[in-house]
Amino acid sequence: MKPVDLRSDTVTQPTAGMRAAMAAAPLGDDVFGDDPSVNALQEKIASQLGFEAALFVPTGTQSNLCGVLAHCQRGDEYIVGQMQHCYRWEGGGAAVFGSVQPQPLDHQPDGSLALGDIEAAIKPDDPHFARTKLLALENTLGGQVLSQTYLEKATKLAHSRGLSTHLDGARLFNAAVAQAATNGSDARTEAHRIASLFDSVSVCFSKGLGAPVGSALCGSKELIARARRIRKMAGGAMRQSGLLAAAASYALDHHVERLAQDHALARRLAEGLEGIEGMAFDVPETNILFVDLLGPARERSAELLQHLKNEGVLATGLYRLRFVTHLDVDAAGIDRVVTAVRSFFRQ
Repeated sequence: MKPVDLRSDTVTQPTAGMRAAMAAAPLGDDVFGDDPSVNALQEKIASQLGFEAALFVPTGTQSNLCGVLAHCQRGDEYIVGQMQHCYRWEGGGAAVFGSVQPQPLDHQPDGSLALGDIEAAIKPDDPHFARTKLLALENTLGGQVLSQTYLEKATKLAHSRGLSTHLDGARLFNAAVAQAATNGSDARTEAHRIASLFDSVSVCFSKGLGAPVGSALCGSKELIARARRIRKMAGGAMRQSGLLAAAASYALDHHVERLAQDHALARRLAEGLEGIEGMAFDVPETNILFVDLLGPARERSAELLQHLKNEGVLATGLYRLRFVTHLDVDAAGIDRVVTAVRSFFRQ
């Protein structure tokens, strides 16, 4: 049987409709700025999120790098959370390539950075310190949705102190879908509400939206012009990239609202694992379920992962497991995962 792959929502395959859109995409040379499919995607995502411009890049890592370096110069600093992707899992790119210093802060249980900690981290204008220029947040963070109220307060604080703001919205539309369900609105309205608080937003197309490759950085025309130069230096300027842009554009048109299905499947998985001794977790807010292994189970984490693999289930993590639902997983697959986990703990 085909494995149930819950390692990440990056493992998705293009749908038949997406492949058809890619095959039919009109192409040009994006380095010259004349690929019509890339230009259409950039205009679409910028318009949907309320920005003047956008830049299509190969990866979310490069999108965050271009964003941070477009906001900051050598000797500047950005405030960021300890567990945010652009600090912990992107190779220290802002520091390595841009000489921009990160100032990491601890997260609160809800994934936020305490406003008092942000305030205290802003350095005075003094030659002893790096220049604090940017607040970077991430939504969702490990599947957690940062509340609109919190985002409003955090960005207002940053702007009042002269800082710019950047959102790593790799899973922005997951946050928007969850927020829409709570507010009784629609996901695209909520995505625009979230994005409107920030000076730049990075959005990934190759996670829950299901495109094979690509992210977009959105911002003002001036910021995107700076980011375009950085993308070139970083080797991210592609030629006939309209093939990839067409997939991303298709994802925006067809795969946003369906994210609610992924969220429902993550909750189904949590319900199926409820009551297993040695496993602890919170009900997932979006499409990511983290499971802590406790007591003797903690020492058997590698054994559990191997058991799951033998049963056709792929997951990641030691001591804390991560299961990520996506468009290539269905209810039957989730039930297979539950059966496999329970069979292990019955041994």
